[in-house]
Amino acid sequence: MKAIRITRTGGPEVLEYVDLPTPEPVADEVLVKAHAIGVCMPETYVRRGTYKWMPKLPAIPGIEMSGTIVKTGPGVRRLRVGQPVFVSAREFEERAGCYAEYVKAPEHKVYPVPEGVDLDQVAGLANYQVAWHLLNSALKGFQYDSVLVVAAAGGVGTALVQLAKAAGKRVIGVVSSQARGDFARSQGADEIVDRTQGDVVEQVKRLTRGRGVDLVVTVAGGSTMVSLFDCLDRFGMLMLYGRIEGPPQGDIAAACEKAPVRSLAFRYFSIHTLDDWPELRARATNALIAMLQAGTIEVPIHDRIPLAEAPRAHRVFESGQVMGKLIMKP
Repeated sequence: MKAIRITRTGGPEVLEYVDLPTPEPVADEVLVKAHAIGVCMPETYVRRGTYKWMPKLPAIPGIEMSGTIVKTGPGVRRLRVGQPVFVSAREFEERAGCYAEYVKAPEHKVYPVPEGVDLDQVAGLANYQVAWHLLNSALKGFQYDSVLVVAAAGGVGTALVQLAKAAGKRVIGVVSSQARGDFARSQGADEIVDRTQGDVVEQVKRLTRGRGVDLVVTVAGGSTMVSLFDCLDRFGMLMLYGRIEGPPQGDIAAACEKAPVRSLAFRYFSIHTLDDWPELRARATNALIAMLQAGTIEVPIHDRIPLAEAPRAHRVFESGQVMGKLIMKP
């Protein structure tokens, strides 16, 4: 089979398109032929060698793919040849393996997909897994009516906008251009804040008549994160789920205590909280597949790039120009 392999870490050029043996399923394993492969942030960290959960090198990166079962081991009972499926490496011991024409896995770690569901969109569900847990698992009963989504035109941002809107919430998206704002609106955002056109806090206050929102969800971190506490209403929560601008800087306690007097909350979310909780991972993923089938969510595909051009796919992904989901086709 053809696959992308890394033997060293570095820039996109370390992604090598190679011939490898096609896996052979045994026992309760199934062999999945890839239809589409998602490009995700963790793969860029693996490629650079900065991922805390690095696979052993040499490795095939990739955490998600859609495809069809083409072969089964003798112990398989639930799945069948010809069945469409979603493969998430979050179910594997190593978060890797999906940048390939074929993947094998135990059948209980593969998600069946109903016939007729667009498999290009299925290959983009990893972002929706994160968003689902942000708005469900991580809130633990926290009630919110309005949410500010930072980077609302990105992969997880798009998923957050769609899922929050499907839950009946008021969604304000923070973007960096008019084009990205138009895109976020097309995904369901009620209002847009363009951070290049003025202070984010002032724009949010203007849109909410001075009250702020109940929930802020951001991937940024860095020196700008603490200012987002000023976007919150009196019982609001700020949730950080990444560090694309580095670790949070500044005094979080002081930001929470800043006038006017409020009772604010802060949570740092990691998808790895669920590494030992397969039941909750399955609940979220099966719910998302059902929502995709029903048309409640729709994964917007930014572009389809051949697997052989994985280095270009990573350059496009890291350009900051992607809106929605970038996928590769084997």
